Amino acid sequence: MKHLVVGVDDDFRVREAIVSLLESADYASLVFSSAQEVLDSGALAGASCLITDLRMPEIDGVELQRRVRLFRQDLPIIFISAHGDAAMRTQALAEGAVEFLPKPFDVTELLETIARVLGRSADRKC
Repeated sequence: MKHLVVGVDDDFRVREAIVSLLESADYASLVFSSAQEVLDSGALAGASCLITDLRMPEIDGVELQRRVRLFRQDLPIIFISAHGDAAMRTQALAEGAVEFLPKPFDVTELLETIARVLGRSADRKC
């Protein structure tokens, strides 16, 4: 069974890139355009990992992380952001994020982070 990696980003191109990257690494993926959309979907209950943008309308990535922690303390969360500063990075990591990557993110670094948190080799299929 493939690991399900869920992505949240308000930029359509980033969502497309995440899906393409995850499929190439043999992960199942679902992407959403907003934090509220992913929360309403129920997809996080079966997710193995969450990738989220930091700055999004209405509910930002840090608030999404707080809400997810209410029902999935074990879910690894990876932030990607073009706008994150050192304070935001520190806050996200202090609240349990496993990584905070700048946009444009390095695909190898993102895949290695996902593989690490899921306990698999980056070059091994699920």
